[in-house]
Amino acid sequence: MIRIRIVIWAVTSVFIFLVLGLLNLEVIHGRMYKDLGNRNCVRLVAQNGSRGVILDREDNIIAGNKLSYDLMILSQDASQREKIILNASKILGKSVKDLKNAYTINFISSSIPVTLARNISIKDAISLAELRVDLPAIIVQPNPLRHYPNGKLASHVLGYVSEIDRWRLTKLEDYGYKTKDIVGFGGVEEKYDYYLRQEEGGVSFEVNHQGKFIRTLGFKPPFNGKDIRLSLNIKIQKIVEDSLSDKPGAVVIMDPYTGEIFAMASSPGFNPAVFAEKSNNEITRIFSDSRSLLVNRAISSSYPAGSVFKVIVGSAALESKRINQNTSFNCQGSTRIGNREFKCWSTHGIQNLAGALAYSCDVFFYRTGLLIGAQSIHDYALKFGLSKTTSFELPYEESGFIPSPLWRKINKFRNWFDGDTANLSIGQGDVLVTPLQITRMMAVFANGGYLVSPYVVKAIDGKDVSLYQEKSEKLVINRETVNYIREGLRRVVSDSKGTGSVLSDLPVSVAGKTSTAQAPPGQPHAWFAGFFPYKNPRFVICVLLEHGGPGYVACLVTKQIIQEMVNQGLI
Repeated sequence: MIRIRIVIWAVTSVFIFLVLGLLNLEVIHGRMYKDLGNRNCVRLVAQNGSRGVILDREDNIIAGNKLSYDLMILSQDASQREKIILNASKILGKSVKDLKNAYTINFISSSIPVTLARNISIKDAISLAELRVDLPAIIVQPNPLRHYPNGKLASHVLGYVSEIDRWRLTKLEDYGYKTKDIVGFGGVEEKYDYYLRQEEGGVSFEVNHQGKFIRTLGFKPPFNGKDIRLSLNIKIQKIVEDSLSDKPGAVVIMDPYTGEIFAMASSPGFNPAVFAEKSNNEITRIFSDSRSLLVNRAISSSYPAGSVFKVIVGSAALESKRINQNTSFNCQGSTRIGNREFKCWSTHGIQNLAGALAYSCDVFFYRTGLLIGAQSIHDYALKFGLSKTTSFELPYEESGFIPSPLWRKINKFRNWFDGDTANLSIGQGDVLVTPLQITRMMAVFANGGYLVSPYVVKAIDGKDVSLYQEKSEKLVINRETVNYIREGLRRVVSDSKGTGSVLSDLPVSVAGKTSTAQAPPGQPHAWFAGFFPYKNPRFVICVLLEHGGPGYVACLVTKQIIQEMVNQGLI
């Protein structure tokens, strides 16, 4: 009897254990195991929409999309994978080792197809697709690829696209971004990525335990990103970039009344297509180039201003009543300030403000700067938008810097001396500005005294978003002061001895200011900033050549740009 009871107890215990196990599998964890089973037999193939197109002001495409093809593999069966890799190697001309490495690198999970090769030709895509009869695990996936029809034209304004990095992923994960997403880096591509990025769709289908297709389960259509229209004119942009011809520097051309950018060039440039096509050797070359190819020198680099800064000193002096239009100083080639002799680049004799602008007389501005004081110069520079960003849309804009006596005391633990004021008066010392800031400053004298807000994006998805409609313009100085400075800027070009007289024979009248900004130990930076036509300005231009030599060199580049704009009927 005892033995029978032990057997019955043992059988009952086993039965209870089995029932409890069954309840655990079917009831408690049933849904989880069902989901796991579904995942094991369901495969997903993503289908991307197209990234939004970037257009210029005339609806010319400057960043679009072209159709490329990716080779992907679905089966996890080792023998079939070997056959696919062997055949793909012959068709694509890639080594078996490289394809196996690609499989290892791109493998994420058994439910996601693995990419073996990207951006293959349509001929190879057709040849691979024909193999599906015997090797159904092959997938030839059409994929929109970012395309830049004008090569490196406007590359710094556009930016480039690449796979999302870890830093961006941690910041954007909550907004639907995920690993392997293609996102923008720099320029419009980065700033407006949320609008430009497409919405992913795809096909889900069922496979058996051997990985063979059984049936399609569902389809979600992809959606394209929103198109963006810029204020750029690609004809002017090309003229500007051709004129720079890989000389390190930047050029900005802007509407003086609205602030819209017609052209913004930074040199040397880069071809953004190499990032879209994942040309690793070219990408490495770009990042390792000592010339900083990815830096937008128009907004992300700051430089000593030199003589272009004199328009601010002259305006401050007139506005503060420290001088008038008839005030003159005698330039004998130098002047003593404290224990030091401060030189001028030439001997100009007796000069008033208009003449001092035309001939860029340093002595006049040394004396004027001492009359009005460093703090006043600093404050007027801020009124003209210096030492702060312009609120331009593109990322990584530098603020530049204008020193003051208080800053020197707090940060350098040094007193401010008259010699520092003299240096500040001619835009040297610790003065730092960007080409866009100088363009905006010069627009004040072109438009009659207003500080505009530069912008480059006109419309998103057909909706006007231009900044000048949202931000009111500010009157920064009196019209009488503006008109007098304008006359001096015109004399820079029209006077036969003016520092910009090389521009006088252009078919359009130009006004502006040259600058030879000292930047030891190398050659000085060459500047020209001005506007044209003089009486009814339509364009403000700023040309900067890094270590380009005297301002005369920047004038030559300016002349080439304006002449070609005339030749093409753009003025």
